[in-house]
Order: sequence, then structure tokens, then C-alpha cells
Amino acid sequence: MQALDKAYWNARYERGETEWDMGTVSPPLKNYIDQLPNKNLRILIPGGGNSYEARYLWDNGFHDVTVLDISSVVIDRLKREHQQTGIKFETGDFFEHEAEYDLIIEQTFLCALDPSLRQAYARHMYDLLWEEGRLVGVLFNREFDPPGPPFGGGIKVYRRMFEPYFSFKTFAPCHNSHPARQGKEVFINFRKLDPLARKR
Repeated sequence: MQALDKAYWNARYERGETEWDMGTVSPPLKNYIDQLPNKNLRILIPGGGNSYEARYLWDNGFHDVTVLDISSVVIDRLKREHQQTGIKFETGDFFEHEAEYDLIIEQTFLCALDPSLRQAYARHMYDLLWEEGRLVGVLFNREFDPPGPPFGGGIKVYRRMFEPYFSFKTFAPCHNSHPARQGKEVFINFRKLDPLARKR
């Protein structure tokens, strides 16, 4: 399989091959954001792509928002488009990113990664979150034809991956997906496990 590196994703964005893009904020994520009372949360959107959620957060009073993507093409464009905001746009590899966040928003980023990286993904999500931080978002609840990306999965597979690192508040098929994704998403709302709880 072709390496899913910076060159690969830059080429996808340059050619406009972004068929996963809904052109708007993900409805389940919008609904979640609308219920967040703390505007001071440190928020990361990894593999952010066109980052409709980032702008929605900013416009609704969240002023510590970071978008991380391996593609410099999309990040450079977002910097131009949102230069009047304080959103932080960073080009970089998720697995090399180091910082602390209260909330990480997952917008099917996992499904863009080679499945061999899934355990490392779960561990790094854990490491990036501050105490009792949350990982919230949507994952594809379906399989895709090879070779991918995207790469699919289901709750049973995802559960095994996340169990060592998170407690599950919500882990269920999504009821308010975008029409293009109806019946094809699972919504997650996880809380980072206390290190002592992980050792039991």
C-alpha cells in the first residue's frame, strides 16, 4: 500500500480528492459543542482537514483551538482563510505532536490512518490529554473496499483498542449524522482513565 505520508495527503488536497468532506460542521459534533459550558478548554482537532468544527468553535467563544494536519497544503490554505481568528493551524505528524489538551475532537481521523497504527493512536490520544480530558467525536461504523483510506471498523473492534486508556460515557451508533453518513457513524465520548485505574 502507498505510504500515507505528507506527500500523499498533499496530493489528495491539491487534486480536490476529498470525498469525505461534508462541507459543513458534523451535526453530532455541533450538538456536542453547543452543550459545552467551559469556553477555556484547550482543544485539539487532529487530522483536521478543512476544519469546519474549528471555525464553529471559534465563532462560539472557544479561543484555544488547535488544528493539526500532516498536509501543508490544507494547513496553509486554512491559515489564509482564517487569518482573522486566533485558531492555531499546525502542519505535523500526529504521532510526533506534543502538548496537553482538555478535549480532542475526532472527526474520522482514525479512519484515515493505516490500521496497523490504531493501538499507537489510542495511546497517543491518552498521552495528549490532561487529567480527565475527553476524546469526543465520530468514527465510521462500516467497512470500506480496499485498499483505503478510509479504513472502517465497528464498535467491537474500536472498544478493544480504547479500553486500556479510556472510560466510555457514550459509545453508540450515531443518531444525528449528516445525511451522507446516516447509519454509518458511531459517536464516542470518552474520558481519560486515571493512571492508577489503568494499572488495576
